[in-house]
Amino acid sequence: MQVGFVGLGTMGGKMAANLQKAGYQLVVHDARRDAAAPHLAAGAIWADTTQQVAAAVEVVFTSLPGPVEMEAVTSGEGGLLAGIRPNCAYFDLSTNSPAVVRRIHAAFAERKAHMLDAPVSGGPRGAASGKLAIWVGGEEDIFKRYKPVLDAIGDQARYIGPIGAASVAKLVHNCLGYTLNRAMSEVFTMGVKAGVEPLVLWEAVRQGALGRMRTFDVVLNHFLPGVYDPPDFALRLAHKDVSLATALGRELNVPMPMANLALDELTTALNRGWGERDSRAAMLLQEERAGVQIAVDEERIREALQRDAKKGNS
Repeated sequence: MQVGFVGLGTMGGKMAANLQKAGYQLVVHDARRDAAAPHLAAGAIWADTTQQVAAAVEVVFTSLPGPVEMEAVTSGEGGLLAGIRPNCAYFDLSTNSPAVVRRIHAAFAERKAHMLDAPVSGGPRGAASGKLAIWVGGEEDIFKRYKPVLDAIGDQARYIGPIGAASVAKLVHNCLGYTLNRAMSEVFTMGVKAGVEPLVLWEAVRQGALGRMRTFDVVLNHFLPGVYDPPDFALRLAHKDVSLATALGRELNVPMPMANLALDELTTALNRGWGERDSRAAMLLQEERAGVQIAVDEERIREALQRDAKKGNS
């Protein structure tokens, strides 16, 4: 099978190299031809335009900075849409806008071709080692058809849902990561200014309840099933803890806007009479504001955990 790959930068170059190691013949293109040098040396074929890439292959991947570049590569002059053939597939590995990928998906469908959003997570090291999550949105049968190709890029290729669903998942993941960075910078600077050595502080909190669990496991026992009674840790106690932390920040002149937002949320929840509910009951306030209700059947959650354990992710 000939595979097209467009975008041979920090992430794309490593993913393309892994496809070559898996034995796939590549047709490649990048805005800078010198970026393709190692791939060409390994036997890849150069295409002068992305249109030529699409015309030559059964499946094509792009790894690009964002929506603007992806639209130019797909819909611009000499783009993928101009060369794509019926029943061929296109996977965009970029972190992208759900609205953009849905629009591009519709354009490919008009040509009887398939477009799937397939953002990756794992960073440059994961791209090099193949330890990448690949979240895929679009037609499930097309995902299954090209799953072996995806497996040459990452070890955790997963179908998420209709077109755009994978991009939504990636934005949830990345936005939380940078929000956590902001919150961590607040509490760590407060702890260091209060006199604790940074590495000692990190070693200590890493062994706490949060440090021992995977990031998203925080939502398993209460938020995801929508069950806040009986509490694992009462909201009134969480309010006390965050009050003490923000008070210490004020004492030390450490700005802590994220922590104070959390305190405001806990205070609102406390004033709702939820003091004896689990501390995560404060998350219900955001559900109200967003106009959604989250309550996943607990048996489905157990089944998901079992599937994850079988894949070696426990």
